[in-house]
Amino acid sequence: MDLTLLYRGPLASCDYDCPYCPFAKRRDSAAQLRADRAALARFEAWVTATGDTVSVLFTPWGEGLVRSWYRDTMVRLSRLPQVRRVAIQTNLSCRTEWLAEADLDTLALWTTYHPGQVGHERFLAKSRRLAELGVRHSVGVVGQPEHLAAARRLRADLPSGVYLWVNAAEGRDYTDAEAADWAELDPLFSYSRHPHPSAGLPCRTGSSVLSVDGDGTVRRCHFVREVLGNLYDDSFRAALAPRPCPLTACDCHIGYVHLETLPLYEVFGAGVLERIPHGW
Repeated sequence: MDLTLLYRGPLASCDYDCPYCPFAKRRDSAAQLRADRAALARFEAWVTATGDTVSVLFTPWGEGLVRSWYRDTMVRLSRLPQVRRVAIQTNLSCRTEWLAEADLDTLALWTTYHPGQVGHERFLAKSRRLAELGVRHSVGVVGQPEHLAAARRLRADLPSGVYLWVNAAEGRDYTDAEAADWAELDPLFSYSRHPHPSAGLPCRTGSSVLSVDGDGTVRRCHFVREVLGNLYDDSFRAALAPRPCPLTACDCHIGYVHLETLPLYEVFGAGVLERIPHGW
């Protein structure tokens, strides 16, 4: 079986203070961090032992790569023959040299630039270093009006081979002129600009794409609360089947990218998890 797993453990702490994020500067207790580490180790053990072909995207509420157990786990998973891709969403505040230990044909990063949290030159140097190491990575920004100038500067200075994506700011209704400004930076911004009607439409989630939390609970995606089973007792397998989306709309890239009514699997190809368009 070929599975894509979106893993989100209990980690919720972040070293940034973005005003548009509810988890900014949240601190996990030592006990919470131990629980997150143990949950990740259990997930890694399952992936290591499975006979399935697996692709993994880590989508922590907080920042994972400042924690050694996420870095070490990604390196080990990248070297497993059954792992097609392992990627993580990150603000790239961590060091980068650990990536030299990974299989870079398998590992990739989905990075986000947060103006006001990190200087332009510091973030740019990190991206350039990733390029030097040969690490596949995308770079993105949230489409806040106050971020437009910083995003333009970043696009101008990034290596040409690095795709810069733009997420529509939550709840913002962009004028056509505003949308055109962002589309100059990200030619795929139109997919993020508006929520996608999804009720009753076919989606890969629940069939080949699954959400997994720290205790192994499996759902079709992060946004549908119905439980399909548990990863660790294999009870999820009986529930795997094509199924329509039960929600009215989907407005997050990690959700709507899997809608079968959108062409995004063709657009991104093997770069679906790290958000890099095919041939970029």
